[in-house]
Amino acid sequence: MKHLFFVAVAGGIFSGTTISVKAQTNVNIERLAGKAKPMNSVRFIDDIEIVPGAVSNTLILTEEKPASNYSFSKASTAKAGFNSTIELCNTLQFKYSMLMDREVESITNFSLYYFIESWWATRYQYGGSDRNGIDCSAFTGKLLGEVYGLNVPRTAKEQFKICEKVATEDLVEGDLVFFDTRGGISHVGFYLGNNYFVHSSVHDGVTISSLTDDYYSRKFISGGRIVIQ
Repeated sequence: MKHLFFVAVAGGIFSGTTISVKAQTNVNIERLAGKAKPMNSVRFIDDIEIVPGAVSNTLILTEEKPASNYSFSKASTAKAGFNSTIELCNTLQFKYSMLMDREVESITNFSLYYFIESWWATRYQYGGSDRNGIDCSAFTGKLLGEVYGLNVPRTAKEQFKICEKVATEDLVEGDLVFFDTRGGISHVGFYLGNNYFVHSSVHDGVTISSLTDDYYSRKFISGGRIVIQ
C-alpha cells in the first residue's frame, strides 16, 4: 500500500510526467507523506511551479545519459530543452523532499539527485562497482567522483582515514557517514541533510535511510568531511 500511495500522490500532481522510479523499501512513505499539506500547485525556486495537467515533454535518465552528463547552465538547459529539464528537476524535488521530510525548495543540487535517481535500487554486491551490483564504498566513491570530481580511496576504512571527523549535529550535505556494522569501520554513506543519507544497503541496494533509524543510530560511528589537500 505504501508504494500505491506514493504513486497515487505523484500521479495526481505530475499528470503526464514520466520518470523511472524504483520501489523505496526502507523509508516510511506513509509517515512522511502524512505530514504534507494538501496543495493545488507546488511553488518552487524562482517562481517555477507545477500545476496539475500543465506538463509537456519530460527528460528521462537512462544508462546512456547518466547524471554526470548533465549540467545546468542556461546554455545547457536550452540545448537539452529547458522546459523538459525544469520538469524533471521539479519531479525529483518533489520525490526527494517527500522521502526526506524536507522543503521542496531545499532540493537544489540537481546533479546529485540525478546521480542518486540513476542508481536508485541498484542491488548491493560486496566488491561490486557497477550497475549489476555495488557496495557501499564503491557507491560513495562514484558519487564523489562523478558529482564533485573527487577521487577517494576504495574502502570505507580508507575513506574514513582521509576525513576530518564531524559530529552529528555539524553534518552538512556532502559529508560522509560511517558505521560499525560488522566490526570497525564497515559501512559508509553520503549525507544529504535532515539526518538522511544515501548509501548502498545490504538489504535494499541504493536507497535513502535516516540516522535516527534504530539500526543506524546504534551502528553510527562518526561523520567525515573530506579534506582537499
